[in-house]
Amino acid sequence: MRDLIKRLFGSVKPDAAVQVMPVAEAAPPAPAPAAAVDSFHIGLRDALASGWYLQESDELYRGFAINAEDVVLDAGCGDGGNSLFCGHRGAHVIVADIDAGKVEFTKQRLTETRARIVQGLVGDANPFLLDDGIASKVICMEVLEHVDDTAQFLGELVRVGKAGAHYLLSVPDPVQEHIQKKVAPASHFEKPNHIRIIEREQFEKMVTDAGLIVERHDYYGFYWSVWWLLFWVCKVDLSNAHHPLLDSWARTWELLMDSPNGEQVRKALNDFMPKSQIIIARKPG
Repeated sequence: MRDLIKRLFGSVKPDAAVQVMPVAEAAPPAPAPAAAVDSFHIGLRDALASGWYLQESDELYRGFAINAEDVVLDAGCGDGGNSLFCGHRGAHVIVADIDAGKVEFTKQRLTETRARIVQGLVGDANPFLLDDGIASKVICMEVLEHVDDTAQFLGELVRVGKAGAHYLLSVPDPVQEHIQKKVAPASHFEKPNHIRIIEREQFEKMVTDAGLIVERHDYYGFYWSVWWLLFWVCKVDLSNAHHPLLDSWARTWELLMDSPNGEQVRKALNDFMPKSQIIIARKPG
């Protein structure tokens, strides 16, 4: 913290003919600006508390472990954060996305891991250019809200999974999606962005109709639900998402996580208005 000390000038010998006025009291020091905060760092801390990226148990998400024998398909890989976790565990990683740039970027990132094989697929998964039953683990995060035909897409995910394969699937939760629809730009809910809102019961039915067995259905990310609502208000660029309102929210959430009963409150809010719903499923053996 900067120490703002104002010094008074030295005393002046008063002249007998001049009335010396009292010196005004110095203003109190201005408060130091709040330290910068990284919204995404706070989001990562929140994710770790919710069971993501568990290093010691090699679980990408609790209940979804990755090992060197796995063949992992990351469908809709984006910038490859989940793929990197798998690559660091020595898995054979297949990254797929409709965006060729993201596939190439993720493949390059994976060269810095100990992934035993890295493959890239560019396309809309209609179909995946993969053999039946190749993958032991299938990841598909925040994709189904974008695709034209969810049944066809899930059918392809099931086809390429081997008997007993595990699936980690997520979609935006409907509570926050309905609120965002009132404040986000209309384009956010138009192709190629979110073209549908998937209700909770509907998500489970999609998965079971595709032939998978749902093992868990979780909810996560109240922090991000509020962050995105504020993001639309702040009108900043996502690549440099700094704004007093966003920084204040991140700082508030950090204070909550540091408080004695913060975890209890955090879990209750995740159940109330999560950013995402998560399903872990299994292909019958």
